[in-house]
Amino acid sequence: MTTGTGKYEQALSKCRHLDPIPTAVAHPCDETSLAGAFEAMANGLIAPILVGPTKKIRDVAQRHGIDLGNTRIVDAGHSHESAAKAVELVRLGEAELLMKGSLHSDELLGAVVARDTGLRTARRISHAFIMDVPTYHKVLVVTDAAINIAPTLEDKVDICQNAIDLVVALGNHTPKVAILAAVETVTSKMPATIDAAALCKMADRGQITHAILDGPLAFDNAISKDAARIKGIKSEVAGDPDILLVPDLEAGNILAKQLTFLANADSAGVVLGARVPIILTSRADSVRSRSASCAVAMLVAHARREALQATV
Repeated sequence: MTTGTGKYEQALSKCRHLDPIPTAVAHPCDETSLAGAFEAMANGLIAPILVGPTKKIRDVAQRHGIDLGNTRIVDAGHSHESAAKAVELVRLGEAELLMKGSLHSDELLGAVVARDTGLRTARRISHAFIMDVPTYHKVLVVTDAAINIAPTLEDKVDICQNAIDLVVALGNHTPKVAILAAVETVTSKMPATIDAAALCKMADRGQITHAILDGPLAFDNAISKDAARIKGIKSEVAGDPDILLVPDLEAGNILAKQLTFLANADSAGVVLGARVPIILTSRADSVRSRSASCAVAMLVAHARREALQATV
């Protein structure tokens, strides 16, 4: 992993003057998830509410030297109940962020999308990787590489808008979106190219807002101005995208992992489109990536606060 190029540190610096966000941490029953929550608290990013079996949480803390202090614990008998109670805290307004502990992602997201008791909105839920790639000049968002397997055109509208709103919350008010495909021309033989063209026109018509879209773009044309120039592509986005919108989950997952393991990128992860941002971390995440995930979610939560206050 890279030791830091300054891109994540810029996001963390924006959080220093902001209040920590109350965060329901679902089932933090191993060292990684419990320590991760307290690292984020120590950095002033979140105020954790631990949801899970009280005895197990206290045992993990004692074994690994984690001082729980006066941190609130909401008792739950097992991981499914932990997920449900963590979501309930958000519904009650006691938490403004949701953070994954040591339970499986499907358990947490199952509680999030539950029709009557979850955190659904009119938007489709989607995942975004916020990537610090040492060879790229700014933070790069890759979406969706974790939730929507084969998104329809309508799904991609929400995936795209979720990512745009994320980048706007990070301080870029007109992000550039490269819609990826295998080629840069539109052909009925490749449905991803037709979706890309449709998304661009939908942006022209105001169905997608606050961003500049271009596509279809092959990866080389999206990332390299020289590659785009050689192919005769004139684009505001080529060579300077903030967001890479992938055609499906497999493409996104492969791309994100290639950037991580071949380009030494760090990746922070967040789920968007629910009532609150959801912090998804894994055992393999570096401390820097975990902190960045919390920082990104914190900035989105504060942006939501401001938007709600503006409507009052």
